[in-house]
Amino acid sequence: MSTAPVLAAPSRVDDPDQRVILGGIDWRQFETFLVTLGDRAGVRVTYLEGQLEIMSPSQTHELLAKLIARLLEAYADEKEIVFEGYKSMTIRSAPKRRGIEPDECYAVGARKDTPDLAVEVIWTHGGLDKLDVYRGLGVREVWIWKKEELQAYELRGNAYVEISQSVVIPGLTPSFIRQFLDCETQTEAVRKLRSALRK
Repeated sequence: MSTAPVLAAPSRVDDPDQRVILGGIDWRQFETFLVTLGDRAGVRVTYLEGQLEIMSPSQTHELLAKLIARLLEAYADEKEIVFEGYKSMTIRSAPKRRGIEPDECYAVGARKDTPDLAVEVIWTHGGLDKLDVYRGLGVREVWIWKKEELQAYELRGNAYVEISQSVVIPGLTPSFIRQFLDCETQTEAVRKLRSALRK
């Protein structure tokens, strides 16, 4: 019995992310919420200038995020790039009134307080503007999967600009990673990526 590709998953209606946004939340309340939440699995928070988004990702959301992560990690491994993963650690700045827990995030070359690269899966619409949050936090590059496409953005000055090739992972393009997202399993996708790089 064959397995359907991740992108042929149940519809967004059948497998939605669960999300609520609260307004009027000051920084102290946000910090208190993080302490109360602790390391509870299955919940991610985003804070933007007084608005707090609490999101429980769907199974498809998590599968896509993990698949992209595994492909990025395999690429870095094959290219012998030092690639430090932080998963969904909380990145925050009180002066900028921003905080976020990415689907995945990485530092390239050495560990850093602020990751070089963040990955976001937008499975169902709505929610706070993630690029606005990352902009205020100074994350150099953000990859976003949305509407079956994978796009990369580089922080230039005070705005993100879409780019066709990564600036933090030499030689890598979103289109290269995207071609492996239609495989039936994550394992198959990683094997095909490694095989393509070794040719």
